[in-house]
Amino acid sequence: MRSARLRRREACGQKGTDTHLDADTVEVLRQYRARQDEGRKKWGTTWVETGRVFTRENGELLHPANVTRRFIELYEEIGLPPIRLHDLRHGAATLIHAAGADLKDIQEMLGHSSITITADTYTSLLPEADLAIAEAAARLVRRARAARDVPDGADRLGDISGAATPSAHAARTQTAPDGTSGAE
Repeated sequence: MRSARLRRREACGQKGTDTHLDADTVEVLRQYRARQDEGRKKWGTTWVETGRVFTRENGELLHPANVTRRFIELYEEIGLPPIRLHDLRHGAATLIHAAGADLKDIQEMLGHSSITITADTYTSLLPEADLAIAEAAARLVRRARAARDVPDGADRLGDISGAATPSAHAARTQTAPDGTSGAE
């Protein structure tokens, strides 16, 4: 999944064979490629064949500063607050993590040498993810509370009739059957 790994200079030099994307994005890129092929015909022998996905009108490589300049023009044109182009990389990593991707996979996708870099830098939680985590924890607590309800055949200390061994989760301070403490 090299596509989300891109930094500005990498995007300017991205080869079409390096890209792994969802079907909708692939379709947009096919349309872009068709327009690019029209430009290739228009420029004829002066077309510069680089094999790159994104190029200037004549096929030459894009300069990263020009990409940044155009990005700023676009977000200002549609009224978005200022954002760095590199912040899209952070956002992509966060969304991929929120979608359930493992941190190790994200680390490899981003090309980080350490999973610590990935965890510390690129994976802030979204409010929706925070809520999902809180709800999952609450479900576990509710399940634990339900398990504490004394089932038929159990005494209030949690011993179930016929059970071979006490629960591993039983309190260590339970009173032993002879009245002495079983605490360690």
